[in-house]
Amino acid sequence: MSTPKDVVPHEAAGADPVADGPPGGPVLRLESVRKTYGRGTVVLRDVDLTVAPHTVTALIGTSGSGKSTLLRCANLLEEIDDGAIFLDGAEITDPRVDPDAVRRRIGVVFQAYNLFPHLTVLDNITLAPRRVHGVPRAEAEQRAHELLARLGLDGRAHEYPDRLSGGQQQRVAIVRALAGRPRLLLLDEITAALDPELVGEVLGVVRDLKAEGMTMVLATHEMGFAREVADQVCFLDGGVVLERGTPEEVFGDPRQDRTRQFLQRIIQAGRL
Repeated sequence: MSTPKDVVPHEAAGADPVADGPPGGPVLRLESVRKTYGRGTVVLRDVDLTVAPHTVTALIGTSGSGKSTLLRCANLLEEIDDGAIFLDGAEITDPRVDPDAVRRRIGVVFQAYNLFPHLTVLDNITLAPRRVHGVPRAEAEQRAHELLARLGLDGRAHEYPDRLSGGQQQRVAIVRALAGRPRLLLLDEITAALDPELVGEVLGVVRDLKAEGMTMVLATHEMGFAREVADQVCFLDGGVVLERGTPEEVFGDPRQDRTRQFLQRIIQAGRL
């Protein structure tokens, strides 16, 4: 592993959520990342991935292909067995790096909303900015209200999660991830737990974030959406990035037989 640069909480400089890191450099880079579980079950096999600023990378593939594990490794929720991960050019998998400092710069939204049921929407959103980032309550609440208003939820600020629909809860989870002004946003199957009629409203939020220049990596089964919003599509199979390219390349003219088989099943199921 290389000598790490200092990893500083991104918000410490008052940074904008889509501010650039080093000029011309990728926001996220994985080099030969390997992850195993249990007695040698390999989940990620020498994965390389580069995510440029202000782009959306979509991870596609069957369940168990390694998409969620890749995201968890990128946020240091899982420890890798080999390789290295870089955020804005700094190696974050070096053991000398504080993982909490890294996580302050990365927003994560999971398919399970993970909202605290005993806290209001406003308190769910402002908890981390106040307790982790040291943001004054008034400032944290002002930002929360601004984000909620953008997502059509400001009238729900004082509700508890069980009073919200699934789509509303997922939008609150996205607001909570954005409240810390992240450099990178990781989205893990964020529509998987939603009723079909609620999927569109959540995907609309992601479209808006893309338009604003947020750098995102998303694991998704929504192939049509991936084709629409992604700048880069990576097809994972057995823990390997088997194919990568633009949506036009991967969906329109895949090179690998396994990719073609996967997409054919998606087409037959009416999901592309």
